[in-house]
Amino acid sequence: MGDGGAIEPGLHLVAVPIGAARDITLRALDLLRGADVLAAEDTRSLRRLMEIHGVALGDRPLIPYHDHNGAEARPRLLAALREGRSVAYASEAGTPLIADPGFQLGAAARAEGIAVRAAPGASAVLAALCVGGLPTDRFTFAGFLPPKAAARRAALAELEAAPGTLVLYESPRRLGALLAEAAERYGSRRAAVCRELTKRFEEVVEGTLPELAARFAEEVPKGEIVVLIDRAAPAPADEAALEALLAEAMETMSLKSAVKDVSARTGVGRNVVYEVALRVRDGS
Repeated sequence: MGDGGAIEPGLHLVAVPIGAARDITLRALDLLRGADVLAAEDTRSLRRLMEIHGVALGDRPLIPYHDHNGAEARPRLLAALREGRSVAYASEAGTPLIADPGFQLGAAARAEGIAVRAAPGASAVLAALCVGGLPTDRFTFAGFLPPKAAARRAALAELEAAPGTLVLYESPRRLGALLAEAAERYGSRRAAVCRELTKRFEEVVEGTLPELAARFAEEVPKGEIVVLIDRAAPAPADEAALEALLAEAMETMSLKSAVKDVSARTGVGRNVVYEVALRVRDGS
């Protein structure tokens, strides 16, 4: 075992900071000190992080595992896991498996009955939701959309009715195009561009999609970017549809509960639903 004490055999998915090095967790440091084998999407980034925190690699292997070598590196890591060793895998930044090549490694380990554990920590998705100013009760994470315009527009069309806030990653040079296409498709929804989260030059720019598209039409920002887009506005109330939903709900619920249920399902204000419910109840 490594010098950090005994670590449970199996695959440990270790979240690492997205910017500020001190955002590492104590448990992540324990795993990096104690695992028999280390694997990383970017071995240089992990080495730097370990040096900052005084974690010695010693004679343990540090195996690169990324999009371009997964087929070659996976068998070596699985062999170590089959031998009952502990393997700690870290993404380049943030949480493994979130827009990260570790998914197939985790799936292969689970398929062989090998324990897979998560050491949670920093995540650009959650950090952006915290500071972006858009609703956080529900969200849809879609990662990076396709780089080519036609495929990206098709993806935006598919996500148009996604419930909750839409969370996307984007490269600086494609940000302007993404915002312009989103504005064309989604209209004046609220949005936020979150840049360099937890880093020295962190910036959050809020506005409508057309406003942000105009802002970034020529400006190419630097750094890592998360884009948040608000959900679509509720469709106008269709009174006949509301009456049908309320009639069905009131067969098994009280009037008050039916109003609450139908309001939540349709996004129509409770006061409007209540007025319709009274008419349904009275048969008028």
